[in-house]
Amino acid sequence: MKFAILVSEGPYTHQATDTAYQFAKAVLAKGHEIFRVFFYHDGVYNATRLTTPPQDDRNIVKRWTELAKANNLDMVVCVAAAQRRGIVDDGEMQRNGKDATNLAEPFRISGLGQLIEAGIQADRLVVFGD
Repeated sequence: MKFAILVSEGPYTHQATDTAYQFAKAVLAKGHEIFRVFFYHDGVYNATRLTTPPQDDRNIVKRWTELAKANNLDMVVCVAAAQRRGIVDDGEMQRNGKDATNLAEPFRISGLGQLIEAGIQADRLVVFGD
């Protein structure tokens, strides 16, 4: 089965992000495919490389990054939500006259069309968060 995942909560706000991550791991462990993970609303905070949790806490951004790299996952961050929350890649930095970027690898910024495509291509779109 092919899944798409939508994450719309921040990494340390609610349980949604942890649950989405555990769900993604379980899906992959069972041999299923993840077409795309899309981060929307406060979910875009899962993609900032500047997150620095205490040493005794889980590093959710690192977890997503490692899972994505190990499984070649497409990790898409909504451009409008990212702009509103200060998540910036090289292109957005130049377009908006900013002096730095903070998007973690392998996340990428794109539009809502990527979410629509994920919903069409996947057998199931699973939503985590409000």
